[in-house]
Amino acid sequence: MTGELSARLETELASVAPDAVLRLAASLVDPERDAVILYYGSTLRTGDLSGILDFYRLTLRPHRKGLRGLVERFLWPEVSYHEVEIAGVLMRAKVATLPLARFQRAAEGRTLDTTIWARFVQPIQRVWSSDLATARDAAEACAAAVVTAARYAAALGPERGLAGAYWAALFRKTYSAEFRVEALARADTVISAGVERYAELLPLAWRQGGVAFDRRGDILCPEKRGLPGWRLVGLFGKPLNIARLAKAAFTFDGAARYAAWKIERHTGVVIGVTPFAERYPLLAAPGAWLQLRRGQNARRSKTIIED
Repeated sequence: MTGELSARLETELASVAPDAVLRLAASLVDPERDAVILYYGSTLRTGDLSGILDFYRLTLRPHRKGLRGLVERFLWPEVSYHEVEIAGVLMRAKVATLPLARFQRAAEGRTLDTTIWARFVQPIQRVWSSDLATARDAAEACAAAVVTAARYAAALGPERGLAGAYWAALFRKTYSAEFRVEALARADTVISAGVERYAELLPLAWRQGGVAFDRRGDILCPEKRGLPGWRLVGLFGKPLNIARLAKAAFTFDGAARYAAWKIERHTGVVIGVTPFAERYPLLAAPGAWLQLRRGQNARRSKTIIED
């Protein structure tokens, strides 16, 4: 896939991430298996590295073997949580892992899943690659994700309007379909972080994706015929994500540490993570819940005494 869109995205992918991000990504690499590591998400948009950094690790072959590998073929990606000390600072990463070939297929919209193209229409940096060929393949897949997203945006958006109106219609639909915990208003914040970027990408993606449109100033009017339908995608969105959540309950590496960090960040209550909890997070969940309740009660009692 070549053209203005691909060139525009390659500039973004090749932009240099902060050194701490590059070092964190490098610590995740398995050079015998990995093809490309992509950095995306809210910390890329805001530059605040104190939270959890999101990476997609694209591999040359399936991540797992046996029964877990069979499940991975249908309910990708594999998810893991990592804590790595970089220059004396503890950094945290959530890593989604799947084969590059599956990433490409999903980015091109050849599945009923929105997970890939809805994320990779957003800003991305390529923070590691095994060679130029895999870097190029990943870049083409990211361009395909933008084209897929733009075609759905044309289908779901107004008859005519600003570029932002089409992206807003798309992200509200995908947030709703993906069973996400964030409010639908979060979709608008994704766009507001890069209004000019999304306005620039939409006509480029429509041209590359074969969507005819008229333009008068900033007002766009796409031809609606021949665009993808939403009914099946919307129907399967929540079941797919619920299935992934159920799978993650058994396969999320580092789940106990991830949950403990989230609880502390949102409640201030520290949850101790034992080796047992690390190995069997579901069995340890009731104990963690009791720790949380005790911690919350202790904080309330302290507040009442101080008042």
